[in-house]
Amino acid sequence: MKIVFFGTPQFAVPTLEKLLDNSKFEVLAVVTQPDKRRERGNKLTPSPVKAIATAHNLPVWQPERVKKDTETLNQLKQSDADVFVVVAYGQILSSKILNMPKLGCINVHGSILPKYRGAAPIQWCLYNGETETGITTMLMDTGMDTGAMLQIATTPIELLDNAQDLAQRLAAIGGDLLVETLLKLESKEIQPIPQNNLEATYAPLIQKQDYGLDWSKSAIQLHNQIRGFYPNCTASFRDNPVKITASVPLATKGDRQLPPELQELMHKLPDLSNISDRPGVVVSIAKGIGAIVQTGEGLLLLREVQLAGKRPQSGWDFVNGSRLTLGEVFGMGS
Repeated sequence: MKIVFFGTPQFAVPTLEKLLDNSKFEVLAVVTQPDKRRERGNKLTPSPVKAIATAHNLPVWQPERVKKDTETLNQLKQSDADVFVVVAYGQILSSKILNMPKLGCINVHGSILPKYRGAAPIQWCLYNGETETGITTMLMDTGMDTGAMLQIATTPIELLDNAQDLAQRLAAIGGDLLVETLLKLESKEIQPIPQNNLEATYAPLIQKQDYGLDWSKSAIQLHNQIRGFYPNCTASFRDNPVKITASVPLATKGDRQLPPELQELMHKLPDLSNISDRPGVVVSIAKGIGAIVQTGEGLLLLREVQLAGKRPQSGWDFVNGSRLTLGEVFGMGS
């Protein structure tokens, strides 16, 4: 099966590697976003997908706007591909492109469609406290993740999973599911299933204001925000910005999902059920772990913190380094 692969970030790499490792597929070329300048040294850096493609001596096409790039459009048409595979490419494909390959364009999407259509399904899934997610392969149309579904694979979400953890797991699942989907599609073992638009939800691009922590929210809401928008959620401490990059909501049903060493430490804590203060106040310190902060409902343990211009550090190192005391206050992020 002849394939042109469209993809850009690390999330797309496992799928490309699965195709390259399978003798039943021939990857003709890779389409990816143009190289970008990164902060360090301001050097042009290729996308993770381009790095893999280059290592395998594949042709790489990097149009600024694929719908308008005459050269790329001609290359795509002349490729005579059986299918275009699209994984987090980052640009919308025109109907002209979608209609080029014999078997159509197949997308590997990071949610159980029709829920979480859009650019950030993994992040919003965590933010909303879902306990299960997955990968959907679908035939693309001109809508935003509205095409007919081909196959779905699911995975549970654990209490301490963050967006990076979940993306890595889903990327691996996506590679295997895409291979299975292509083989079944070729042999006509799959019947595409239209999505129910009434059940659709949207996962838009994350904006800067989404990162700010509001301590009047419940502990579980804050935890889901911190892990969903990892590693960028912000608060203030002693009038300086600080990122909270890992947390644990205390006294929730999810406590049973904690790793054994954390459960053991929780049992050693003093009784917290009678502690109550205004949101943002440090009400206790878990020795060896970190600060415990009052929220609008419940308590939040800060497992990892990042000061401005510094590397992330454990919650306990933050307590010791800042000489944190009970009664200090974390402010809202911006």
